[in-house]
Amino acid sequence: MKRISRNKLLLGVVIALILSSCAKKLDLFPVNDLTPEKTFSTAAGYKSVLAKIYGTLSITGNAGPAGAPDIAGGLDEGSQVAFIRMFFNCQELPTDEAVCAWNDQTIKDFHGLKWTSSDPFLKGIYARPIYNITLINEYLRESTDEKLAARGISGADATDIKKSRGEARFLRAYNYWVMLDLFGKSTFIDESNQVGTDLPGEKSKTELFAFIESELKAIEAELGTVKTAEYGRVDQGAAWSLLARLYLNAKTYIGTEKNTEAITYAKKVIAGGYTLHSNYSHLFMADNNKFTDEIIWAINCDGLRTQAYGNTTFFVHCASGDDHDNYGVSGGWYGYRATSGLANLFSDLSGASDKRAQFTTSKYGTSGSQIAISDIANFDNGLHVNKYKNIRTDGLPISDPTTTFSDVDFPVFRLSEIYLIYAEAVIRGGTGGDAATALGYVNTIRTRAYGNTSGNITAPQMTTAFILDERGRELYWEGHRRTDLIRYGLLTTGTYLWPWKGGVASGTAVDSKYNIFPVPAANRTANPKLTQNDGY
Repeated sequence: MKRISRNKLLLGVVIALILSSCAKKLDLFPVNDLTPEKTFSTAAGYKSVLAKIYGTLSITGNAGPAGAPDIAGGLDEGSQVAFIRMFFNCQELPTDEAVCAWNDQTIKDFHGLKWTSSDPFLKGIYARPIYNITLINEYLRESTDEKLAARGISGADATDIKKSRGEARFLRAYNYWVMLDLFGKSTFIDESNQVGTDLPGEKSKTELFAFIESELKAIEAELGTVKTAEYGRVDQGAAWSLLARLYLNAKTYIGTEKNTEAITYAKKVIAGGYTLHSNYSHLFMADNNKFTDEIIWAINCDGLRTQAYGNTTFFVHCASGDDHDNYGVSGGWYGYRATSGLANLFSDLSGASDKRAQFTTSKYGTSGSQIAISDIANFDNGLHVNKYKNIRTDGLPISDPTTTFSDVDFPVFRLSEIYLIYAEAVIRGGTGGDAATALGYVNTIRTRAYGNTSGNITAPQMTTAFILDERGRELYWEGHRRTDLIRYGLLTTGTYLWPWKGGVASGTAVDSKYNIFPVPAANRTANPKLTQNDGY
């Protein structure tokens, strides 16, 4: 965690932590390596655990980049334990925005929309949020007023720990949102569940939605006000952003539109004082921590302190080949590209007009023949994305002198997403907003993209279809596309096809069950309380 580790929450002093995973039953509580009395005996111990809680989103264990993973069970630490990489695979690979040339286990099943409940990648992404939540629950159990008083922690130290409880609860809600979005249900544990006791229960999508919603509202007063948190930590802006995203997708999650609520919380974020950063490409470079004018919350990645093959190190390596210098890394992995579905959203792929077109124009070119994917295993086929670059905007060196590991932080919430949530919710009939304001927000995004007003649209052009395309242009490779296509009824249907959708070169419709991922079979074997999603 780049900035947190430089300030108060030193990842370098994270103890060999607390909770290591149960190898045979990923759905069960991890076991304690150290007793709470030892771990939480000082204020510094609490800070170490809080750092680990944030760090679970960027690192894979306590000995990065490999060697002591948080989660065992036969999973590959780089690709099946790392949150960012697994989340990206689930959110982007099943869509038009990403396709993989590799043949690693079942990775090609994601773009083919044909995964099963035995998929090892799904086993990892189901286990990671539950591990994270287990750690958070332990922190909440041990940070009560009674526990602090019993340990003689008082004054400013006690005040800081009490404030951090809201952050921990936000991170728990975020991890449960990931489970809701990917699986439509989740193993459920909170601080009342003691480690190593009863098998945990399950919450349905309706129950999970209600829990996330209530938690985010309950912690509003506990979190710091907008734009006051130390970089990398969350404040009210992050909570409001997650609520706006939750409400925009409410029809998917619980069958009920909540566009008015989406507008309400988008407005709260927008009123917080954020502005669009002037240069789109800067937001995905190695010193993007400087651009808090737009980035509401990011997962911190540091080439020295959070070495992992599954955080943004993955982004910059996997998309590059012989041209890896253009990505700021020491070597390319020749792996991930996009399909013509993404290319077709841009009238000019060079970036000369719409500067969001961050694609490779060196060896691989951007010609139509190169964009076509005749062989999914051929890295030279497809649109090569050059959005994440391990290069600083100020020209200074990155933190890792070997240029192996990335300094690029992963933006979870940006102001432009909130603008687009507001606009879509207005078009979909939500109240509390207005079309003129929505149009203004969309054109603010496009003015930044084009450098002038030449790309601005008029009111009749602002349709839901346009907003989906604009989200594709603005938010590609940021983990939104699968959720967006589901919301529009396009992920599994034949209404919109892209190359190799469903494993067919020209694309094909697939069973609607693939709108949601199956609960891994290993988890259901370990915990009979869990149910399976329909069709699996």
